[in-house]
Amino acid sequence: MVLASSSWFSTIASVGMAVGPPLVYGDQAYSIVKKKDSTGFSRDVCAILLIANITRCFFWLGNRFELALLIQSILMILAQLALLYICIRHRPSSSPEAFGATSTRPWGFWQWAKYPQYIEFLAALIIIQTILILIFGRMQWFIDTLGFVALGLESTLPLPQLYSNYKQKSLYGFRMSTLVGWVGGDSFKTVYFFLQGSPLQFKVCAVFQLSIDFAIVVQRLIYGNPPPSYMPEDDDIEQALRLAEE
Repeated sequence: MVLASSSWFSTIASVGMAVGPPLVYGDQAYSIVKKKDSTGFSRDVCAILLIANITRCFFWLGNRFELALLIQSILMILAQLALLYICIRHRPSSSPEAFGATSTRPWGFWQWAKYPQYIEFLAALIIIQTILILIFGRMQWFIDTLGFVALGLESTLPLPQLYSNYKQKSLYGFRMSTLVGWVGGDSFKTVYFFLQGSPLQFKVCAVFQLSIDFAIVVQRLIYGNPPPSYMPEDDDIEQALRLAEE
């Protein structure tokens, strides 16, 4: 009986781990579509999750960790592609991209005007990683490095939002449901990684990411979510140059 209960719990935990994180962004996407404005949500979040989860899929080829985590990566890639499209479609009409301003980032990275440009970058990333895995895939140092890159990058996920909140002195436009999803989801996966004996990369990066989540919770308590009084510089594409009605 105890063994059966343990098996059911493990199965439910694996299903939750696979589908839970991608679903967190559903409410954020709905909010953007409803307001027709992506103000307050950093598109860099999509960049981090897409690059990290694509890399994690290649990491799986060299280190066959839990299948639930691979499925999670695939679902997250699909979810972030959809969210990125929504963010571009509903970018603030007065943002620099809307009238052709040039980004100050090198090569305008992740501040491109059209959705296909993002797809081209991701396709190039997949091709490069495919070549590397074919050349170095049997070398353990390469697989370990790939894992730390994937999980380390993912652990920086909350940093763009943390910086965005700091500049605005507000969490305006950032859904409370997304924050709750981050804290709850990252707490759950941290425990999951330790109980399941996941690779070290998962454990270290999960703890770091959870600490940043709690820093954003502190920002929420300090700043609240009123419309920001500070208007960002023109080269800060990710921030709104106008405020939308909530």
